[in-house]
Amino acid sequence: MTTPPATREDQVRSRRRWVVLALGVLAQSSACSFVYGIPFLVPTLRDTLGLSLAEAGVYVAGPTAGLLLTLILWGAAADRWGERRVIASGLGIQALVVGLVAFLPHPGTVPLVVLLALGGAAAASVFAASGRMVMGWFPRDERGVAMGIRQTAQPLGVGVAGLTLPSLAAHVGVLPSLALPAALCLLSAVLVAAFAPDPARPPRAPGEAGPGSPYGAPLLWRVHAASALLVVPQFAIAAFSTEYLVREHGWAIATAGMFVAVLQIAGAAGRIGAGWWSDRVGSRLRPMRQLAVGATLVLLSFALGDLVAPWLAIASLAVGAVVSVADNGLAFTAVAEIAGSSWSGRALGIQNTGQNVVSSLAPIVLGAIIGGSGYAVGFAAAALAPVLAIGVTPVRDEPAPD
Repeated sequence: MTTPPATREDQVRSRRRWVVLALGVLAQSSACSFVYGIPFLVPTLRDTLGLSLAEAGVYVAGPTAGLLLTLILWGAAADRWGERRVIASGLGIQALVVGLVAFLPHPGTVPLVVLLALGGAAAASVFAASGRMVMGWFPRDERGVAMGIRQTAQPLGVGVAGLTLPSLAAHVGVLPSLALPAALCLLSAVLVAAFAPDPARPPRAPGEAGPGSPYGAPLLWRVHAASALLVVPQFAIAAFSTEYLVREHGWAIATAGMFVAVLQIAGAAGRIGAGWWSDRVGSRLRPMRQLAVGATLVLLSFALGDLVAPWLAIASLAVGAVVSVADNGLAFTAVAEIAGSSWSGRALGIQNTGQNVVSSLAPIVLGAIIGGSGYAVGFAAAALAPVLAIGVTPVRDEPAPD
């Protein structure tokens, strides 16, 4: 039987969904260039404002604190009013707040940290709504790849910040350098408002109540828990690779930084590959559990290599930089699909919140273990998290493809 020719509506939708995806990546990369860009300004902040390392840490924590406190609220707003309105308004507010930080005279520590937190709170709109928009525009057999591409936005945003903010701070000043992420957020807000319409939603009769909460059963909670546990190997490798290569193996800082940067690019490609894998097998959670097995093996291989074979430890870092981040898009896709269009914004907000809490705590806990007992013990301890994730991931309860 021949396939009927695509209608004009199908053709427009086919092209538009990729435009929407590109704008979602741009929007989140722009938000991330601010939220995760402040650490690149710490040396200049300390020199300019005379801060201790602990005081500088308060500035770094401002955007992420604002982000964590508002992710679920922005998700609920996306569920109620739509993705485009939420993303465009959130980015517009972020551009205004970060622009104030960049162009106003230094307001003092407390007001500045409050402004940084407000910027992070506005950025949370993109984290909660852009994934929801991607889910609405792409059919199920393309969502894994689409969400994998969307998940490259964070490393792209961090890369933009790392390449530009330190040099800008040296030339124009530490706070004025934030004019760049403010401008990127403003540009993204305009483009999303103009060219990223909300996806169609299931029709509902007037007065008809929306679907009930998907959190009555443990399925979503288990996906959230497994995904949070899988943040531990990701941050074990991301947080300590450079330090390990420099302190334990005598690498130059520039060489170690280049090595880790290349691995970040490989990790972004791994997210897309994992999404393609999940589309082919028709499951998000089976590949996610298999990646948890891989993360466990990588961490244990590193621990063994640190004790007896340095080459194995370095190879494990390289493999782990890809394996440990490949599950991110799978978990987000699974959460949105299980929650459904009426609840996906809130569900993705909860998902982001759990991951960000663990990502804040993991380096602190692992740093204490490594400082007291060494890298082998620290990474072996970190392997307990993906082991637990293997059991928590609810593969058998995953809904069948529509």
